[in-house]
Amino acid sequence: MRRRLIQSTLAVVLVVIAVFGVSLVIVETRTITSSAQDRVESEALRLVSVVEANVLEKKPTDPVALAEQLDAGHYARITIPGQPAVEVGASIPDSVVRGTARGEQGEVVVVEEARSTVTREVVRTLAVVGAVALLAVVAAVLLAVRQANRLASPLTDLAETAERLGSGDPRPRHKRYGVPELDRVADVLDSSAERIGRMLTAERRLAADASHQLRTPLTALSMRLEEITVTDDLETVREEATIALTQVERLTDVVQRLLTNSRDPRTGSAVPFDLDEVVKQQVEEWRPAYRSAGRAIVRSGKQGVRAVGTPGAVSQVLATLVENALMHGGGTVALRTRVIGNQAVLEVTDEGPGVPPDLGNRIFERAISGRNSTGIGLAVARDLAEADGGRLELLQTQPPVFALFLSRTAPQPAEPEKTVR
Repeated sequence: MRRRLIQSTLAVVLVVIAVFGVSLVIVETRTITSSAQDRVESEALRLVSVVEANVLEKKPTDPVALAEQLDAGHYARITIPGQPAVEVGASIPDSVVRGTARGEQGEVVVVEEARSTVTREVVRTLAVVGAVALLAVVAAVLLAVRQANRLASPLTDLAETAERLGSGDPRPRHKRYGVPELDRVADVLDSSAERIGRMLTAERRLAADASHQLRTPLTALSMRLEEITVTDDLETVREEATIALTQVERLTDVVQRLLTNSRDPRTGSAVPFDLDEVVKQQVEEWRPAYRSAGRAIVRSGKQGVRAVGTPGAVSQVLATLVENALMHGGGTVALRTRVIGNQAVLEVTDEGPGVPPDLGNRIFERAISGRNSTGIGLAVARDLAEADGGRLELLQTQPPVFALFLSRTAPQPAEPEKTVR
C-alpha cells in the first residue's frame, strides 16, 4: 500500500510538472526571445535618432559616441546616404537577433545581438524550472511517504488488533489515528473487543459458578442414591427418592437461574412462596452432614412467613450459607426467620470464629475468602438474591450473622416463635 500511494502521488506530480513545466518553458522562451528583439530594436531607434541629429547638423558620425549608446556585446552598422558605412562594436559571426531602424534622411541603423545570449538566458530559465520541478518531486515524495505511513501504519495496527481479537485476546487498544475513517474502524474493533471480553467473562463466570453451585447438591444427591441402592426398605426408598427428586428439581432451577443471570442479571422470576418450607427443607437436608460432624443445625423465629422470590434460588442461597457455616464455622448453626416492615429476613449464624474484621462485606467479592476456599459461593449467592430483588448482607462478623432480605407478601397470622432441632 505504501508503494502504491507513493507511486500514485509521484505520478500526479510528474503529470502536473509535465503539463505546467513545458508550458512555462515555452512561454519563457518566447518571452526571452521577444525581449531580446525589443531590446535591439530599441537600441536601433536610439542610435538612428543620434545619427539623424548629426546629419541635420552636418556633423560627422562619431563611432565612439555611438558606442556609448550601445549595450556591451552588441554590434551596430550605420548606413548614411553618400557616406561610407560606420560599424560600432565587434562583428558577430554566429546567429544573431537583428533590429533595424530607418531615419527620415535615409539613415539605416542595424543592431545585432548574439543569439547565444538568448540561448543562455533560456538555459538559465530551464535550470530554474528544472530545480523547482526537482524540489517539487522531492517534496511530493516526502509528503507521499509521510501520508503513506500515516495511512498504512494504522491499517497495520488495525490488522494486528483484529488478529489479536480473533486469537482470543479481547483487550481493546483505545488507539486513534486522527483519520475519521480509520478511527471509526478502531471504534468498532474496540467495541467488538469489549463485547467479546464481556461474553468470555460471562462464560467463564458461568462455568465457575455452575461448578461451584452444583458440586455440593450433586454430592448430596449421590448420597441419596447410594442410600437407595443399599436399603431394602421400600418406605425408605420412597422417601429418599422423593427427596432426590426434590433436589433434582432444585438443581434444575439453580441451573436455569445461573443461565438467566449470565444473560441478564436483572431478569428475575420471583413468585410468592412459603419461606418456612425452604428453611425446613434445608435443615432436613443438611442435618445428616451436621450430625456426622458432631454439630447441630436448628431453626427458629417467626412462622408462616411468605416472601417473594424464586424458591430454588433462595434454597441455593441458604444452602451456600449453611455449607459455609459447616466448613468454616463451629458449634450450632441457627436459622432464624423474622419480619422487618415489609421485608422477610432469614438469618444464618454459628458459633465459630467468624469473618476476619479486615474482610467485612468484601467477603461477597469474587476470589475473596478468609478460609482458603474458592471465594465464589457467597458472590453467586448475592447475585441470586439480587436477581429476585432481595439482598444478602453480613450483619455481624463475630460471631458471623448473614442475613437474606426478601420482599414480603401480605401479612400472615402471627405464630409464636419456636425452636426446632
